[in-house]
Amino acid sequence: MSLYIPLGIVVIILLWVAVNYNLLIRIRQQVRESWSGIDTELKRRYDLVPNLVETVKGYAAHEKQVLTRVTEARAAAQASTGSPGSQAKDEKQLVDSMRRLLAVAEDYPDLKASEHYLALQQELANTEDRIQAARRFYNGNVRDLNTRIEVFPSNLIASLFSFAKEEYFEVESSVIRQVVDVNFSD
Repeated sequence: MSLYIPLGIVVIILLWVAVNYNLLIRIRQQVRESWSGIDTELKRRYDLVPNLVETVKGYAAHEKQVLTRVTEARAAAQASTGSPGSQAKDEKQLVDSMRRLLAVAEDYPDLKASEHYLALQQELANTEDRIQAARRFYNGNVRDLNTRIEVFPSNLIASLFSFAKEEYFEVESSVIRQVVDVNFSD
């Protein structure tokens, strides 16, 4: 009878370790799956950008510098395969250059009225919304994994099996952080 108590304690500890280990594995897989969702939407954006650039190029031939920047930023973002942080940096450059491209397009009324341009712009806006949703989903999964890795007692299992914290995917935009200037004196 005295042998069953220590054996029972060992079995309970092993079950606890197995449950926590499997939970960490499950959350890590969710992080990886949600990253593939972001990757899919980014590839969709990369496919739309050349069409948008070509459409604007037809109307705004003298805006070559802006068009070149967008093309270069797209190539850099598409080639980026590092950590979410390094990819976010490349994505920020692409988003900033695309904002400049759309600002240039605002100066051309014929372009703004073009059905093809409007369809591309709408598709790009939809893709951006999908990227944001995928980013929120990914970052939520990263938060869950990082929390599980840091809280006691699951941090013991995480450190025992070398689980590492994941990096959030955050595209910083200077426009988001700027104070909005509201002026009603016209």
